[in-house]
Amino acid sequence: MLLPHPLEQLRATEIHCARDVIFKVNPGVLIQFRSIFLEEPAKASLTSFLAAEHGGTLTSSTPRPPRLANVYYDTIHSDKTHKYFEAVVDLDLKEEVSRQAFDSSMQPSFTLEEFYSFNEACMTSPLFQEAVSKFKLPEGFVLEIDPWPYGGLDHGEPDIRYMQGLCFAKDTRNGNPNSNHYGYPIPLIPVMDFHKREVIRVDKLATGGTGDGLACDTTPTNVLDHTRPSEYVPELLDVKLRTDLKPLNVLQPEGPSFQVSNGSLVEWQKWRFRVGFNPREGATIHDIHYDGRSVLYRLSFSEMTVPYGDPRPPFHRKQAFDFGDGGAGRSANNLALGCDCLGVIQYLDGFNIDASGQPSVAKNVVCVHEQDNGIGWKHTNFRTDRAVVTRYRELVVQFIITLANYEYIFAYKFDQAGGITVETRATGIVSVINIDHGKTSPWGNVVSPGALAQNHQHIFCLRIDPAINGYRNTIFREESLPMPMDIHTNPFGNGYQVVTQPVATSGGFDASPSTNLTIKMSNTNVLNPISGRPVSYKFTPPATQLLLADPRSTVAQRAQFAKHHVWVTRHRDGEFFAGGKFTNQSRTERGGVGDAAARNENTLDTDVVIWSVFGLSHNPRVEDWPVMPIEKMEVHLRPADFFDRNPALDVPGTKNPTSVLVDGKTDDCCAAGGKVQRAPESHRQSSQDIPVKDILFKLKPGVTAAQIDEFKKACKAMVGQVPGLREIHNNPPLAMTASRAKGYDMGLLAILEKPDDISVYAGHPSHLEVQKLREEICDDALAYDMEF
Repeated sequence: MLLPHPLEQLRATEIHCARDVIFKVNPGVLIQFRSIFLEEPAKASLTSFLAAEHGGTLTSSTPRPPRLANVYYDTIHSDKTHKYFEAVVDLDLKEEVSRQAFDSSMQPSFTLEEFYSFNEACMTSPLFQEAVSKFKLPEGFVLEIDPWPYGGLDHGEPDIRYMQGLCFAKDTRNGNPNSNHYGYPIPLIPVMDFHKREVIRVDKLATGGTGDGLACDTTPTNVLDHTRPSEYVPELLDVKLRTDLKPLNVLQPEGPSFQVSNGSLVEWQKWRFRVGFNPREGATIHDIHYDGRSVLYRLSFSEMTVPYGDPRPPFHRKQAFDFGDGGAGRSANNLALGCDCLGVIQYLDGFNIDASGQPSVAKNVVCVHEQDNGIGWKHTNFRTDRAVVTRYRELVVQFIITLANYEYIFAYKFDQAGGITVETRATGIVSVINIDHGKTSPWGNVVSPGALAQNHQHIFCLRIDPAINGYRNTIFREESLPMPMDIHTNPFGNGYQVVTQPVATSGGFDASPSTNLTIKMSNTNVLNPISGRPVSYKFTPPATQLLLADPRSTVAQRAQFAKHHVWVTRHRDGEFFAGGKFTNQSRTERGGVGDAAARNENTLDTDVVIWSVFGLSHNPRVEDWPVMPIEKMEVHLRPADFFDRNPALDVPGTKNPTSVLVDGKTDDCCAAGGKVQRAPESHRQSSQDIPVKDILFKLKPGVTAAQIDEFKKACKAMVGQVPGLREIHNNPPLAMTASRAKGYDMGLLAILEKPDDISVYAGHPSHLEVQKLREEICDDALAYDMEF
């Protein structure tokens, strides 16, 4: 078997090896595993390997980075307390090479087994059952509990491992296990001490509305009497599905244009990169090259936080860090063919482990496919009406996660012009709580009777590790600024200046739409041969709202990354997470991007990292219920003086043979085999040159405008009568520019069917009329072939 590439995710045999090493170094100790995944090689050791790989000098004797596994695990003691460890195992040496213990103030992310055990503990808890018994649930309804991270600890609260849950009721009378329980919220939150596996309290929730303040004593006993079903699965809908939607198929009769090899290497349209996958970040993209040139070292979704804006306790703790608290990889969907991704699909698998460290395949967690996204580029030469058009095809690497009620769709999209678009889409079901009958609330919107969808934010952080023609890069801020009117420098006031400044030290700053702030990732050691500027990639930071919580709040302290749109830091191995390694129950952000920026390190001509923060302030609407339409956010990375021309010029403008008119007929409407569009005539498109004559005229002195108009009308009248003459354009501006440069006064363009000399039409009656008029007004005429 071939040795795995240093960036390839761990194989099942390697996971077993790491597991066995941990057991060996902890004899007689009860172990609970949390995750086992690839410990990415140190950048310094990996880049030399990659240089040999891209240079074609890679051999079996080329030094390889050590193959390492990262292992999170607990040791469980007789008093049921847990100690948390992070270990690194050398898989070649079969040894533990490092181990770090964490105190109780640093809680690791949750596992699926912990979620399941939380539900079991609640259902067997006398304390919780007593709290539930105070409400009268309709017959046929059963409890459902969504496990939630506890959030930031309150001041003085002990550092034990908690979990809380949001409670709902499900109507079982319809016999469908997919019936939507979110329409029936129960105003209780059980809180569990996770080490004891015991519910230690049940928080009662406020159900009041405007004017009720923070009170939680308005809830009636018949808490669900004013609620109603909120179904979304087709068989339970109270409306019929649409019947007028016709199929829209994605067909690739010759297969895809991409290929995936060695489990993770993707090649498509001059792009070359590797796809990684881990329990926390989900899909990651590595060693990104375009046409043999390095662009990025690593690209990943680093973190997201979802704080809720309802100030009534205990909702001040309702804040999730979906990557750090739970893990995007752990919650990744098994994607379905023909549903989540269309076309010809290549799926990539991942691995999960259970508490004993046994791996299982996570099937189809990443899909790779192509999609059409409209026109890529187009231009119509208005002198000849010839248009050249290409399609905008993208390669998409996508994964989808489900976190209880919410879904997030993450996509890395590569285009043929050297661009990368990173996209997030939020969908799923908004989080709701119970609200009293007939009331409204300033803290959210009533989306269904008795269901209040709370205001909240989704704030994402994208981590960009650039490698613009190498690993020594500089970040520039480019702004377009107005110039004052000045008689010497800007006499008419229309000028503006572009100001570019390097980011010299690590720190954070914000988007600025008023100045069109653009971030350039540049290699100042390599200049573009055309512009003379450093080769670069750029993006405009999305000017979305940042964290709204008070800076003194625990919500804000534990999400420092969310206070700026852009952060620039110096690269350090293992520094991947914007909110820090441990977000679960954190009181403040530790080891996150804020701490990295605070080091005040040099960021000029060195190994730098960019963190792009963007998000959505989601004040729910009724149309978001019961399942919200997607909300899309994007970051666009584009080459800026990286190439010497549009890199998509060589994309062929081929005609799609399956496109037809509504009546089923076909029409030659774009580039295919040199054919030219017949109608409408104003948008002729062809992949070959069109025969065109530029006819220049020198007018006699004293010729009137009326004589010229009569001549032009006679010329136009020849179209449709003279064989082979398709169009006459009177006096096009560019032809006039050419004619005056040659000493002529007037110009015409004649578009022919074939490149014959125009004199072949001289004997036609309509042409004889034109010739007569021409002799009356012109001293000379010249016809020559136009070149395009």
